[in-house]
Amino acid sequence: MTKKDSQGPDFGESQPQDADLELEAGLAVAGLQMDITWEDPEANFSRVRRMAAEALEGMRQDSEAGQRLIVLPEMFATGFSMEAHRVAAHAQLTRDFLMSLAAEFSVHVLGGYAEPWKPRPANACSLFSPQGEELLHYRKLHPFSLAKEHEHFTGGETLATATVGGVRISALICYDLRFPEPFWPVARRTDLYCLIANWPDKRREAWTTLLRARAIENQAFVLGVNRVGLGGGEPHSGDSALMDPMGAVRAEAVPYEEDLVLGRVDPKEVEKTRRHLSFLRDRRPGLYGRLERAEEEK
Repeated sequence: MTKKDSQGPDFGESQPQDADLELEAGLAVAGLQMDITWEDPEANFSRVRRMAAEALEGMRQDSEAGQRLIVLPEMFATGFSMEAHRVAAHAQLTRDFLMSLAAEFSVHVLGGYAEPWKPRPANACSLFSPQGEELLHYRKLHPFSLAKEHEHFTGGETLATATVGGVRISALICYDLRFPEPFWPVARRTDLYCLIANWPDKRREAWTTLLRARAIENQAFVLGVNRVGLGGGEPHSGDSALMDPMGAVRAEAVPYEEDLVLGRVDPKEVEKTRRHLSFLRDRRPGLYGRLERAEEEK
Protein backbone atom coordinates (compact mmCIF):
# COMPACT_ATOMS: atom_id res chain seq x y z
CA MET A 1 0.00 0.00 0.00
CA THR A 2 1.28 3.43 -0.97
CA LYS A 3 -0.27 6.47 0.64
CA LYS A 4 0.00 9.92 -0.89
CA ASP A 5 -0.28 13.42 0.54
CA SER A 6 -3.62 13.54 2.35
CA GLN A 7 -4.04 17.30 2.04
CA GLY A 8 -6.73 18.66 -0.24
CA PRO A 9 -6.30 21.20 -3.05
CA ASP A 10 -5.07 24.67 -2.13
CA PHE A 11 -7.52 27.32 -3.34
CA GLY A 12 -5.78 30.13 -1.52
CA GLU A 13 -8.07 30.00 1.52
CA SER A 14 -6.65 30.39 4.99
CA GLN A 15 -6.73 27.07 6.82
CA PRO A 16 -7.85 26.78 10.46
CA GLN A 17 -5.25 25.45 12.86
CA ASP A 18 -7.28 22.30 13.39
CA ALA A 19 -7.66 21.50 9.67
CA ASP A 20 -6.21 18.02 10.23
CA LEU A 21 -8.83 17.37 12.89
CA GLU A 22 -11.56 18.32 10.43
CA LEU A 23 -10.26 15.67 8.03
CA GLU A 24 -10.32 13.14 10.86
CA ALA A 25 -14.09 13.55 11.07
CA GLY A 26 -14.52 12.10 7.58
CA LEU A 27 -15.03 8.48 6.54
CA ALA A 28 -12.09 6.08 6.84
CA VAL A 29 -12.12 3.73 3.84
CA ALA A 30 -10.32 0.47 3.05
CA GLY A 31 -10.36 -1.23 -0.33
CA LEU A 32 -9.42 -4.92 -0.23
CA GLN A 33 -7.41 -5.77 -3.35
CA MET A 34 -7.68 -9.55 -3.10
CA ASP A 35 -7.10 -12.69 -5.11
CA ILE A 36 -10.32 -14.66 -5.67
CA THR A 37 -10.55 -18.45 -5.62
CA TRP A 38 -12.73 -19.45 -8.56
CA GLU A 39 -16.31 -20.27 -7.51
CA ASP A 40 -15.30 -21.07 -3.91
CA PRO A 41 -17.15 -18.72 -1.54
CA GLU A 42 -15.83 -20.24 1.70
CA ALA A 43 -12.20 -19.86 0.63
CA ASN A 44 -12.87 -16.26 -0.34
CA PHE A 45 -14.71 -15.52 2.90
CA SER A 46 -11.64 -16.69 4.84
CA ARG A 47 -9.40 -14.45 2.74
CA VAL A 48 -11.70 -11.46 3.29
CA ARG A 49 -11.79 -11.96 7.06
CA ARG A 50 -7.99 -11.96 7.22
CA MET A 51 -7.65 -8.86 5.06
CA ALA A 52 -10.49 -7.07 6.84
CA ALA A 53 -8.71 -7.54 10.18
CA GLU A 54 -5.58 -5.99 8.67
CA ALA A 55 -7.63 -3.15 7.20
CA LEU A 56 -9.33 -2.41 10.51
CA GLU A 57 -5.98 -2.18 12.25
CA GLY A 58 -4.76 0.22 9.57
CA MET A 59 -7.85 2.38 9.83
CA ARG A 60 -7.53 2.53 13.61
CA GLN A 61 -3.94 3.72 13.29
CA ASP A 62 -5.02 6.34 10.76
CA SER A 63 -8.02 7.67 12.66
CA GLU A 64 -9.85 6.77 15.82
CA ALA A 65 -12.74 9.06 14.89
CA GLY A 66 -15.56 8.76 12.39
CA GLN A 67 -17.21 5.86 10.58
CA ARG A 68 -15.31 3.14 8.68
CA LEU A 69 -16.04 1.48 5.34
CA ILE A 70 -14.54 -1.71 3.87
CA VAL A 71 -15.01 -2.28 0.12
CA LEU A 72 -14.62 -5.65 -1.64
CA PRO A 73 -14.28 -6.33 -5.39
CA GLU A 74 -16.97 -7.29 -7.89
CA MET A 75 -18.27 -10.87 -7.37
CA PHE A 76 -15.65 -11.31 -4.63
CA ALA A 77 -17.05 -14.67 -3.46
CA THR A 78 -16.92 -16.47 -6.82
CA GLY A 79 -14.93 -14.51 -9.38
CA PHE A 80 -16.35 -13.15 -12.64
CA SER A 81 -17.90 -16.44 -13.70
CA MET A 82 -20.35 -16.67 -16.58
CA GLU A 83 -22.00 -19.67 -14.91
CA ALA A 84 -24.58 -17.14 -13.82
CA HIS A 85 -27.21 -19.37 -12.24
CA ARG A 86 -24.60 -21.44 -10.43
CA VAL A 87 -22.84 -18.47 -8.82
CA ALA A 88 -26.12 -16.64 -8.18
CA ALA A 89 -27.15 -19.57 -5.99
CA HIS A 90 -24.57 -18.26 -3.47
CA ALA A 91 -26.27 -14.85 -3.21
CA GLN A 92 -27.91 -15.27 0.19
CA LEU A 93 -24.82 -16.94 1.62
CA THR A 94 -22.72 -14.01 0.40
CA ARG A 95 -25.17 -11.40 1.69
CA ASP A 96 -25.20 -13.13 5.08
CA PHE A 97 -21.41 -13.06 5.10
CA LEU A 98 -21.32 -9.33 4.34
CA MET A 99 -23.77 -8.66 7.18
CA SER A 100 -21.77 -10.82 9.63
CA LEU A 101 -18.50 -9.14 8.61
CA ALA A 102 -19.99 -5.69 9.19
CA ALA A 103 -21.26 -6.73 12.61
CA GLU A 104 -18.07 -8.55 13.63
CA PHE A 105 -15.77 -5.62 12.81
CA SER A 106 -18.27 -2.81 13.57
CA VAL A 107 -17.77 -1.30 10.12
CA HIS A 108 -19.84 -0.68 7.01
CA VAL A 109 -19.12 -3.20 4.24
CA LEU A 110 -19.75 -3.00 0.50
CA GLY A 111 -19.22 -6.04 -1.69
CA GLY A 112 -20.29 -7.48 -5.03
CA TYR A 113 -22.00 -10.79 -5.86
CA ALA A 114 -24.25 -12.48 -8.43
CA GLU A 115 -27.92 -12.75 -7.49
CA PRO A 116 -31.06 -14.34 -8.96
CA TRP A 117 -33.13 -11.96 -11.08
CA LYS A 118 -35.32 -11.97 -14.18
CA PRO A 119 -34.91 -12.85 -16.99
CA ARG A 120 -31.31 -13.71 -16.02
CA PRO A 121 -29.27 -13.25 -12.83
CA ALA A 122 -27.81 -9.84 -12.00
CA ASN A 123 -24.30 -8.68 -11.14
CA ALA A 124 -25.00 -6.71 -7.97
CA CYS A 125 -23.54 -5.17 -4.84
CA SER A 126 -24.81 -4.22 -1.40
CA LEU A 127 -23.72 -1.91 1.40
CA PHE A 128 -24.47 -3.15 4.92
CA SER A 129 -24.24 -1.30 8.23
CA PRO A 130 -22.84 -2.85 11.43
CA GLN A 131 -26.46 -3.26 12.55
CA GLY A 132 -27.23 -5.44 9.52
CA GLU A 133 -29.24 -2.82 7.62
CA GLU A 134 -28.87 -2.87 3.84
CA LEU A 135 -28.24 0.79 3.02
CA LEU A 136 -27.62 0.38 -0.71
CA HIS A 137 -28.37 -2.23 -3.36
CA TYR A 138 -27.21 -1.78 -6.94
CA ARG A 139 -27.24 -3.89 -10.10
CA LYS A 140 -24.55 -3.37 -12.76
CA LEU A 141 -26.02 -1.27 -15.58
CA HIS A 142 -23.67 -2.42 -18.34
CA PRO A 143 -23.00 -6.15 -18.74
CA PHE A 144 -19.61 -6.58 -20.41
CA SER A 145 -20.50 -7.68 -23.95
CA LEU A 146 -16.88 -8.46 -24.88
CA ALA A 147 -17.00 -11.34 -22.36
CA LYS A 148 -20.63 -12.10 -23.35
CA GLU A 149 -21.80 -11.11 -19.87
CA HIS A 150 -24.96 -9.74 -21.47
CA GLU A 151 -25.89 -13.28 -22.53
CA HIS A 152 -25.74 -14.54 -18.94
CA PHE A 153 -26.63 -11.53 -16.77
CA THR A 154 -29.35 -8.89 -17.04
CA GLY A 155 -28.31 -5.26 -16.68
CA GLY A 156 -29.77 -3.07 -13.95
CA GLU A 157 -31.94 0.00 -14.51
CA THR A 158 -31.40 2.22 -11.44
CA LEU A 159 -28.67 4.04 -9.52
CA ALA A 160 -28.14 3.80 -5.76
CA THR A 161 -26.75 6.20 -3.16
CA ALA A 162 -26.44 5.95 0.64
CA THR A 163 -24.92 8.11 3.38
CA VAL A 164 -22.33 6.82 5.87
CA GLY A 165 -20.74 9.13 8.41
CA GLY A 166 -21.90 12.20 6.50
CA VAL A 167 -20.34 10.91 3.25
CA ARG A 168 -22.73 10.29 0.36
CA ILE A 169 -21.73 7.09 -1.46
CA SER A 170 -22.75 5.89 -4.92
CA ALA A 171 -21.76 2.44 -6.19
CA LEU A 172 -21.01 1.24 -9.72
CA ILE A 173 -19.50 -1.97 -11.06
CA CYS A 174 -16.55 -2.58 -13.41
CA TYR A 175 -17.64 -1.95 -17.04
CA ASP A 176 -19.89 0.89 -15.81
CA LEU A 177 -16.65 2.87 -15.48
CA ARG A 178 -16.43 3.11 -19.28
CA PHE A 179 -19.56 5.27 -19.41
CA PRO A 180 -19.66 8.76 -17.85
CA GLU A 181 -23.46 9.03 -18.15
CA PRO A 182 -24.45 7.05 -15.00
CA PHE A 183 -22.02 9.07 -12.89
CA TRP A 184 -23.58 12.41 -13.84
CA PRO A 185 -27.16 12.10 -12.51
CA VAL A 186 -25.97 11.39 -8.94
CA ALA A 187 -22.92 13.68 -8.95
CA ARG A 188 -24.49 16.49 -6.94
CA ARG A 189 -25.45 14.07 -4.18
CA THR A 190 -22.24 12.00 -4.22
CA ASP A 191 -19.03 12.59 -2.29
CA LEU A 192 -17.56 9.14 -2.96
CA TYR A 193 -18.04 6.78 -5.89
CA CYS A 194 -17.16 3.17 -5.05
CA LEU A 195 -16.21 1.34 -8.23
CA ILE A 196 -15.71 -2.41 -7.71
CA ALA A 197 -14.27 -4.58 -10.46
CA ASN A 198 -12.65 -7.67 -11.97
CA TRP A 199 -10.70 -5.59 -14.51
CA PRO A 200 -7.95 -7.53 -16.40
CA ASP A 201 -4.42 -6.24 -16.59
CA LYS A 202 -4.36 -6.00 -20.40
CA ARG A 203 -6.59 -2.93 -20.04
CA ARG A 204 -5.03 -1.56 -16.85
CA GLU A 205 -4.17 1.82 -18.41
CA ALA A 206 -7.85 2.38 -19.20
CA TRP A 207 -8.77 1.48 -15.61
CA THR A 208 -6.46 4.01 -13.96
CA THR A 209 -7.18 6.72 -16.53
CA LEU A 210 -10.94 6.37 -16.21
CA LEU A 211 -10.86 6.33 -12.40
CA ARG A 212 -9.03 9.65 -12.51
CA ALA A 213 -11.35 11.04 -15.20
CA ARG A 214 -14.51 10.18 -13.24
CA ALA A 215 -13.07 11.88 -10.15
CA ILE A 216 -12.15 15.03 -12.07
CA GLU A 217 -15.34 15.43 -14.08
CA ASN A 218 -17.63 14.78 -11.09
CA GLN A 219 -15.43 16.55 -8.51
CA ALA A 220 -15.74 13.64 -6.11
CA PHE A 221 -13.61 10.97 -4.48
CA VAL A 222 -13.43 7.70 -6.42
CA LEU A 223 -12.39 4.45 -4.75
CA GLY A 224 -11.60 1.78 -7.34
CA VAL A 225 -11.28 -1.74 -5.87
CA ASN A 226 -10.07 -4.40 -8.30
CA ARG A 227 -8.95 -8.00 -7.84
CA VAL A 228 -5.55 -9.60 -8.47
CA GLY A 229 -4.59 -13.11 -9.58
CA LEU A 230 -5.95 -15.31 -12.36
CA GLY A 231 -9.68 -15.28 -12.99
CA GLY A 232 -11.20 -17.13 -15.91
CA GLY A 233 -7.69 -17.46 -17.33
CA GLU A 234 -7.15 -13.69 -17.25
CA PRO A 235 -4.43 -12.08 -15.07
CA HIS A 236 -5.47 -9.06 -13.00
CA SER A 237 -3.07 -6.36 -11.85
CA GLY A 238 -5.35 -4.76 -9.27
CA ASP A 239 -4.24 -1.11 -9.48
CA SER A 240 -6.81 -0.30 -6.80
CA ALA A 241 -6.69 3.36 -5.77
CA LEU A 242 -8.41 6.25 -4.05
CA MET A 243 -8.64 9.40 -6.19
CA ASP A 244 -9.51 12.81 -4.78
CA PRO A 245 -11.90 15.38 -6.37
CA MET A 246 -9.03 16.85 -8.41
CA GLY A 247 -7.97 13.45 -9.75
CA ALA A 248 -4.88 13.10 -7.55
CA VAL A 249 -4.04 9.67 -6.17
CA ARG A 250 -4.48 9.67 -2.38
CA ALA A 251 -3.65 5.99 -1.87
CA GLU A 252 -2.91 3.03 -4.11
CA ALA A 253 -2.31 -0.69 -3.79
CA VAL A 254 0.79 -2.54 -4.94
CA PRO A 255 0.04 -3.98 -8.41
CA TYR A 256 -0.30 -7.78 -8.78
CA GLU A 257 -0.32 -8.34 -5.00
CA GLU A 258 -3.00 -8.65 -2.37
CA ASP A 259 -2.94 -5.28 -0.68
CA LEU A 260 -5.04 -2.60 0.99
CA VAL A 261 -6.02 0.89 -0.11
CA LEU A 262 -6.40 2.94 3.06
CA GLY A 263 -7.56 6.54 3.02
CA ARG A 264 -10.03 9.07 4.29
CA VAL A 265 -12.88 10.85 2.54
CA ASP A 266 -13.93 14.29 3.77
CA PRO A 267 -17.17 15.71 2.32
CA LYS A 268 -15.96 19.22 3.20
CA GLU A 269 -13.21 18.80 0.63
CA VAL A 270 -15.75 17.86 -2.03
CA GLU A 271 -17.89 20.87 -1.16
CA LYS A 272 -14.90 23.24 -1.23
CA THR A 273 -13.70 21.92 -4.59
CA ARG A 274 -17.13 22.35 -6.15
CA ARG A 275 -17.56 25.81 -4.66
CA HIS A 276 -14.29 27.09 -6.15
CA LEU A 277 -14.49 25.25 -9.48
CA SER A 278 -17.95 25.46 -11.01
CA PHE A 279 -17.73 22.52 -13.42
CA LEU A 280 -20.88 20.79 -12.15
CA ARG A 281 -22.88 24.02 -12.12
CA ASP A 282 -21.80 24.76 -15.70
CA ARG A 283 -23.15 21.53 -17.14
CA ARG A 284 -26.13 21.78 -19.52
CA PRO A 285 -27.73 18.30 -19.38
CA GLY A 286 -30.92 19.43 -21.11
CA LEU A 287 -28.90 20.73 -24.05
CA TYR A 288 -26.87 17.53 -24.31
CA GLY A 289 -30.07 15.52 -24.64
CA ARG A 290 -31.37 17.79 -27.40
CA LEU A 291 -28.06 17.61 -29.28
CA GLU A 292 -28.07 13.82 -29.10
CA ARG A 293 -31.65 13.60 -30.36
CA ALA A 294 -30.85 16.03 -33.18
CA GLU A 295 -27.91 13.85 -34.26
CA GLU A 296 -30.07 10.74 -34.22
CA GLU A 297 -32.59 12.44 -36.51
CA LYS A 298 -30.00 13.33 -39.16
